[in-house]
Amino acid sequence: MTVDFATVKLEETCPATDQGTETQTPGATMPDFKGKSVKVAREALAPNTSITVNDASGEGRVIIIESDWKVCSQDPATGTKLEGQPVTLNAVKFEESC
Repeated sequence: MTVDFATVKLEETCPATDQGTETQTPGATMPDFKGKSVKVAREALAPNTSITVNDASGEGRVIIIESDWKVCSQDPATGTKLEGQPVTLNAVKFEESC
């Protein structure tokens, strides 16, 4: 028997659906990561993808615990074919607004 747990912080609400950890294959299209954790985004992209994560607040904070940060914007845009180009994610802490 397999048991799979999912958690959120006390001040957060559970998403309507499981955020999952879908892995993208080369040649796939860029998923929509807006509102998902940086950790989920990183795990969904191919392991050899060059990923830069920026603090979208403008404060220049270092993102250490990626599961505490949600994606506000991304480049390339959702639906863009992934062909080895670098990915940039702009994120804030989950309790903050994009």
